Amino acid sequence: MELDMTKGSPFKLILKFILPVVAGNLFQQLYNMVDTIIVGKFVGLDALAAVGATGTITFLIIGFAMGLSAGFAVVISQKFGAGDREGVKVATFNSIALTVGLTVIITLISVLSMRWLLTVMNTPENVFQMSYDYIIIITGGLFFTMLYNVCAGLLRAVGDSRTPLYFLIISATLNVGLDLLLIIVFKMGVRGAAIATIASQGVSGALCLIYIFKKVKVIVPERRHMHMDRQIAGNQLKIGVPMALQYSITAIGTIMIQAALNLFGSTVMGSYTAANKVCQFITLPYSALGVTMSTYCAQNRGINDIDRIRKGVRSANVLSAVYSVSVFLLSVPLFPMLLKLFVDSSADFAQVLEYAKVYYYRAGVCFIPLGMIFIQRNAMQGCGFSFSAMTGGIVELASRAIIAKIAVARMSFEGVCLGDPLTWFITAVFFVVAYFMTVRSMKRSKEAYEAGRGSNRVYELRRNKGVSGATE
Repeated sequence: MELDMTKGSPFKLILKFILPVVAGNLFQQLYNMVDTIIVGKFVGLDALAAVGATGTITFLIIGFAMGLSAGFAVVISQKFGAGDREGVKVATFNSIALTVGLTVIITLISVLSMRWLLTVMNTPENVFQMSYDYIIIITGGLFFTMLYNVCAGLLRAVGDSRTPLYFLIISATLNVGLDLLLIIVFKMGVRGAAIATIASQGVSGALCLIYIFKKVKVIVPERRHMHMDRQIAGNQLKIGVPMALQYSITAIGTIMIQAALNLFGSTVMGSYTAANKVCQFITLPYSALGVTMSTYCAQNRGINDIDRIRKGVRSANVLSAVYSVSVFLLSVPLFPMLLKLFVDSSADFAQVLEYAKVYYYRAGVCFIPLGMIFIQRNAMQGCGFSFSAMTGGIVELASRAIIAKIAVARMSFEGVCLGDPLTWFITAVFFVVAYFMTVRSMKRSKEAYEAGRGSNRVYELRRNKGVSGATE
């Protein structure tokens, strides 16, 4: 079910594309949420803290790999928007080949460095081994995680955001069943949660791959497409590597906050983890908006329609702002109930709630800047300006590092909790400025091209021949 996002109402197209992505993100989030709920309820607060302590590492490693595959998909979207069907197939093969090779390298590095990384993060002794057991299985099974993300990225690149959702629903249901079986029946603890997550993601990835080969011929490479094209691979790496680094830079900043948090003990860690899980659940639509804007802008960049890109970004910002205000106001009175999903009934809930409120209430007032980050960053990435997006990641890293250092120096839990909202606000300001500079740069390039060639007819020819707009 391909969707051409170069024609029609931008707002309607964005809404049509984003709804399945939001639902898909919801079910994908269920992987970690179910792990957290069952671990917190049936294993204990220390186990919950152990899983929470690895969240930033997971984001670092899997985020890097996902950034690569997302960058590779941008090139496919640009060629699809430009009408270059042969180029789509060659780019698909290059994307798969590059992803497989890089996933092997990332997996080896991650597994070999895991104990050192947990030590550097000040992981408490009473949760260290459980944290290690959990994260080593997650990183060891990175191939299964990437299988789904690559296949889903290929489908979304050509406008199909519904099919990945269907397979995720099946996978999320399987994940719940495996969690209950491995944790409650077989008493495997955090290791059971990790195995359930990896196995479920592997199933969704396999189903997605089978569907692509049977139903979505537009992206299935034939024998003549199965070669490494230097220009296409170069463009994919040019976009993918900065996107991956941007994910990693963001994760490193989060690790700094987690390292500061670990100094406060497992009770505080567990409280923060539970509050953070609630926050992640509520902010899922921002990630979906980012995926949507990446595809939308990439397809329209393929025909160099700058005005249409601007309209789409403006519509996304309005949608995000309305959601941000509404969801925060609704979630505040429901927060204690939501928190109970993640906390063992034997824990001192009143104490956990107080710690959790400190984080959530401060994070919630900055939901609007967080949404803007996802929209502006992915819009620039979709247009091929991934270096600008990576620079924003450096701004984010610097902000988190400064906040974490101050919080540690003062041993301030409130300071740790301010890490996310203050960083979101600072980074959002950077991305808004960078986005407007990017639009201005694209307009100047388009005007220069039109002046040199003298006719708007050139753009129709570019579309027919499958030539996308230039990137930075």
